[in-house]
Amino acid sequence: MKLVLTLVGVVLLIIAAVYFVMPADQLPGFFPGHEAGEMRVHTKHGIISGVIGLVLIGAGIWIGRR
Repeated sequence: MKLVLTLVGVVLLIIAAVYFVMPADQLPGFFPGHEAGEMRVHTKHGIISGVIGLVLIGAGIWIGRR
């Protein structure tokens, strides 16, 4: 369980970085928020992905201590 939580947390942190770096029209098609011709960055998606990723990594560390 610890490994799964940590891996999902790391993946979400990578997704958050993609949201912060790429404009909406350059996001992969399977990402929520992909809009053709839109040049803005989806900051809210990135923040939410990052926070959830950090929470899952923290939960993995906390579970690992038991």
